[in-house]
Amino acid sequence: MKHLYLTLILFLGFTAHAHAELRIDVTRGTIEPMPIAITSFHAEQGANGAISNDMPQVISENLERSGLFKPVNPRAFVQSTQSIVKEGIRFAEWRATNAQALVTGVLTRTNDGRTRVEFRLWDVFSEKQLTGMAYMTSESNWRRIAHIISDEIYKRLTGEDGYFDSRIVYVSENGPPTARVKRLAIMDQDGFNHKYLTDGKNLVLTPRFSPSQQTIAYLAYVNNKPRVYIYDINTGRQQALGDFPGMTFAPRFSPDGDKVIMSQSLNGNTDIYEIDIRTKAKTRITSAPSIETAPSYSPDGKQIVFESDRGGSQQLYTMNRNGSNVQRITFEKGRYANPVWSPRGDLIAFTRMYKGKFYIGVIRPDGSGERLITTAYHVEGPTWSPNGRVLSYFKERPEGAGGNQRSAKIYTVDITGYNERWLQTPRDGSDPAWSPLNR
Repeated sequence: MKHLYLTLILFLGFTAHAHAELRIDVTRGTIEPMPIAITSFHAEQGANGAISNDMPQVISENLERSGLFKPVNPRAFVQSTQSIVKEGIRFAEWRATNAQALVTGVLTRTNDGRTRVEFRLWDVFSEKQLTGMAYMTSESNWRRIAHIISDEIYKRLTGEDGYFDSRIVYVSENGPPTARVKRLAIMDQDGFNHKYLTDGKNLVLTPRFSPSQQTIAYLAYVNNKPRVYIYDINTGRQQALGDFPGMTFAPRFSPDGDKVIMSQSLNGNTDIYEIDIRTKAKTRITSAPSIETAPSYSPDGKQIVFESDRGGSQQLYTMNRNGSNVQRITFEKGRYANPVWSPRGDLIAFTRMYKGKFYIGVIRPDGSGERLITTAYHVEGPTWSPNGRVLSYFKERPEGAGGNQRSAKIYTVDITGYNERWLQTPRDGSDPAWSPLNR
């Protein structure tokens, strides 16, 4: 997705408060969702009337899915959009709906054919505007504008960045268990604007987004030879990261997007290497006589978390970027895999396997505070939302007579373990990877 067609043209500002600020405390475990009323946007000067209804619907669905907001049923609305524009907001009547916040908007078609989208967020009880912005965009870009507005509302009412203007790349699957067709696919974080990136001729696994460019690193079997590839979303061009001997797998980008860290299996030993994308220079980071894989950088790029069996079982370890100061951080029963560092730096997500069950959990980088968030017959592949408040992963279960078939679905859940949601995809899905915000 090229980042154009969007111009922020106005900041309407927010008002200082003499009363208690309207804010959701996202640090608490269980949060009562905030009632919020999101009206239809008023369409002026030839603006698309359908979009004036569709945009608020997307905003409402985004906020509701976060688990932090409870959109008020439109049937309880006390004013029409036209009434708000002509008469102003009758706050006392809106308070009767139990709404604490109110969102209004106006669409205008400009002389050059573009659409001007304006929204305002109001504190219903103080009767003050909290924030408001206007955007100039093409009409076809309306859904992305709805995501951006959702992020602005989320940020103003929680104090933290949102995650709605982002995408998820994943592995789309179909076919019998012994002959699954797997290809790369990408979609908005709500499942819309779905697109296949590869044709399924080659098996693909573990896609990962670059934090700085519109590129994806992934593992593909081409002519039965496993290699790490880089895919450019804008051009559709893909190329091998390098022609390295042995098997290369488990790629992830560095925080600046200039390097890829991955595992390489060579002469019976599996170690972690860092590859410079531009020069293809390879630096070996680990050299233990054990399996070292699934590396993930800390947000500042100074540390790496990885999985290893160097202690006799599959556990998680951290180390400095150069391989020094290796520390084991998991000590509970079972095996640990798929570690991924939160973009906030405060937690590491992982998969844990114990007594035939799989779990998704989080742990602090020093090994304290382990929490198991969800469990299933097979659940794996955690990935973080850009703001570090939500996880996505996939669940797999047997289906059909005798359990000879399989089903893989992608889910999201907040880090407290509440509000798990199924993210619908056209076919089965696995190995999700969340993008950074599309700014």
